[in-house]
Amino acid sequence: MTEKEEFAMVLDFLPYGYPMEKHTSSVAQAIGVKTFSLLELIPRRGVSLSPKEKVYIGPDKRDKIYYIAGRLHREKLTETAKIQLQEFVENVVGEQEKTFVDFFNNAQAINTRLHQLELLPGFGKKHTKEIMEARKEKAFESFDDIKARVKSIPDPKKAIEKRFVGELIERQRFNLFVR
Repeated sequence: MTEKEEFAMVLDFLPYGYPMEKHTSSVAQAIGVKTFSLLELIPRRGVSLSPKEKVYIGPDKRDKIYYIAGRLHREKLTETAKIQLQEFVENVVGEQEKTFVDFFNNAQAINTRLHQLELLPGFGKKHTKEIMEARKEKAFESFDDIKARVKSIPDPKKAIEKRFVGELIERQRFNLFVR
């Protein structure tokens, strides 16, 4: 059974729909706060939404959202939505630091030639080896702990954020954080 979203965060609100399409009904571009799915939401008549607004999209009566039109295709993301997405990801990574530090502690090889850590921007074979050596001694406790113990690596928090946004905006061969 797939996990159902209860809430979504509005990334952009288009009161007249998409400029190049015939439909002129309002639409919101949003992201599910649990599964990080990009969604197209149709608000109730007369409802105006603003970026960063958290809206209920669960099974019970929804006050602002009439229905979920479906998944939002990456190509349709507006520039405003992309900016909001960046901020959303920075907040998620900051709030769930432990989850992402655990990624550094538990990342595995994908195949004989590629390791999950190498999918992070700026991380190559050398950094992966250094991280694996350091985590053998003791598990990492925070992003600062990773930076302190593995001197030469790029900022781990920024690398996670960049990869996370990349997985949302562009199609990837392997996804680490987005289903």
